[in-house]
Amino acid sequence: MPQIFPPNANAFAKWAILGGGAFFVALIVALPIYARTMNNAVGVPVAQPVAFAHNLHTAQLGIDCRYCHTTVEVAASASVPPTETCMTCHSQVRVGAPQLAAVAASWATDTPIAWNRVHDLPDFAYFNHSAHVNNGVGCSSCHGRIDQMAGIWKNEPLSMGWCMDCHREPERFLRPRSEVFNMAYEPPFDNRPLGLELVAQYGISHEKLYQCSVCHR
Repeated sequence: MPQIFPPNANAFAKWAILGGGAFFVALIVALPIYARTMNNAVGVPVAQPVAFAHNLHTAQLGIDCRYCHTTVEVAASASVPPTETCMTCHSQVRVGAPQLAAVAASWATDTPIAWNRVHDLPDFAYFNHSAHVNNGVGCSSCHGRIDQMAGIWKNEPLSMGWCMDCHREPERFLRPRSEVFNMAYEPPFDNRPLGLELVAQYGISHEKLYQCSVCHR
């Protein structure tokens, strides 16, 4: 019977199998890394219909986060301010400024401003702002120094692994409730002693924080 395959076919088949296996393993490792880093758009500014400068409004003018995000202490959503909130100032301040044309148009037509989402968790993940801020998780812990941002972007990956770092050891990250909205808050070098006191004070259960149903309902 004539030889169909060349003499090096066995070696080629062996290396093809080994190479395919190595590629599969590399793919399995690389995809989660990509999903948690590059694909998370951390630090990438998100364009908005109005160039709202958090650093101007919070750091320079001293407007509290809760003036715009009114439900952050009582609801799952922090809420996006309606145009009416903007117009409480801008009906008298910088009236007619080109940068505020979209705000003026929204007010005149009674049409909400179509803000672009920056922090958008998957539908299968439940997050409650009020549960966090009322238990000592500061705004800057998740959102970074918003008071220093001219634009807006995601400061942390908000991946499951990143969230679980806090859920495993909340005492590493908690702060007094009075400091939750203090963007410049600096925790002690070793936050654990204070954190453990706050865990007990707030009635936080380590076991419950580790249950799947806390975030997946």
